[in-house]
Amino acid sequence: MPVANRIENLFLDGPAGRLESVLERPAQTSPAGGAVVCHPHPQHGGTMHNKVVHTLSRAFLRCGFETLRFNFRGTESSEGAYDHGRGELDDVLAALAFMRDRHTVSPLWLAGFSFGAAISIRAAAVESVGGLISVAPAVSRFASGLQHQPDCPWLILQGDEDELVDVDDTVDWVNGLAPGPELLVLAGAEHFFHGRLVELREHVARFVGDKASLE
Repeated sequence: MPVANRIENLFLDGPAGRLESVLERPAQTSPAGGAVVCHPHPQHGGTMHNKVVHTLSRAFLRCGFETLRFNFRGTESSEGAYDHGRGELDDVLAALAFMRDRHTVSPLWLAGFSFGAAISIRAAAVESVGGLISVAPAVSRFASGLQHQPDCPWLILQGDEDELVDVDDTVDWVNGLAPGPELLVLAGAEHFFHGRLVELREHVARFVGDKASLE
C-alpha cells in the first residue's frame, strides 16, 4: 500500500498575527522542493480548503514537493482583518519566509487561484521563487500595474467559460508582458473547474515536473 503523505496543522507568524496553515510532506523523507499555495478571495468564501487550492497542492505533492496552504489574515482562524490585497501580499511573503527559514527546501514555488493567484503574482515579482502557477488570476483587480514581472518558470491556466475572470482580460494582460508566462486556456472550463480538477492537476504536475527537472 502507498505511504500516506504527512500532514501538520500549524500557525505561522504573519505581519497581522498568526496565520492558520496546513503543511503537507510527501511520503519520501527528502522533498524535491516546496510550494506555497494561495486561496481565492476571503470575502467571497475563499479558504485554504478550496477544491482548486487542494488540487494545486496535490499536483505539487505528486512531484515530490512539500506544500504549505494557509488562510489569509481574517480568514477562519487566521488573525487580522482583510486588507484589500495589500496586507495579503505581506501574508504571502511571510509564508515564503516560513518555508525558507524552517524547511530549507529548494526550489520553492508559489501558486494560487483567483485572488490568491493575483496576489502570488505580485509576490513573485518582488521575491525570487523557483516557479509560479497562476489559476484564473484576477489580474485586472489585484495584479495590474506590475513594475516587474516574475522572473521564473510561470504557467497561467484559464478556462474560456470563466464567469468571474474574463478570459479575454487574461489573454490581453499576458500579451502585454515580455517575455511573459506560458498560457494554457482550457476549452469549456469555468472558474471553479467543476469536473476538470483532475485535468487541472495533471497540467500543473507536468509543468512543475518538467521545469523542476531543469533546475
